Amino acid sequence: MSILLFLSEVTIPLLIFCIVGYGMLNRRNVYEEFIEGAKSGLQTVIGILPTLIGLLVAVGVLRTSGFLDFFSSLCAHVTDQIGFPSELLPVAIIKMFSSSAATGLLLDIFKEYGADSMTGKMASLMMSSTETIFYTMSVYLMSVKVKKSRYILPGALLATLAGTAASVFLAGFQSVPH
Repeated sequence: MSILLFLSEVTIPLLIFCIVGYGMLNRRNVYEEFIEGAKSGLQTVIGILPTLIGLLVAVGVLRTSGFLDFFSSLCAHVTDQIGFPSELLPVAIIKMFSSSAATGLLLDIFKEYGADSMTGKMASLMMSSTETIFYTMSVYLMSVKVKKSRYILPGALLATLAGTAASVFLAGFQSVPH
């Protein structure tokens, strides 16, 4: 265990040292290139900031209005029949927009059901098996200027569905006595 702690403390400084050393060996002005990268990153942040604020406001409105709980209870009959707890539906929906808001919902699930409960395990696996589709799409489409975006959303939704199904399966598989 002490080796893992040591590696976790040393990895990032060692990586930075290697990058700076490699740049110096190639006679590059590492500091100026760092500043140029920081400028470019700041321009990207400024470009996506309106989209990010819009997503955060929309998620906040959905969460505080009670719509997510209403929608979850409305879909409970269908989701329970397929083995998907309706309590996870808000997490699955919000995760597509905002990972931090979904983390808040995850913590609510942990408080209500426990982190070691079946629902808590499914939610944890789902958080790590899915992506913030709309946030990621807005970043890529705006900053990289992708022109051919026809299959991005269907592919991302299919991957999210697969990750969600895998999380339910894996949490259920893990709880079966061997």
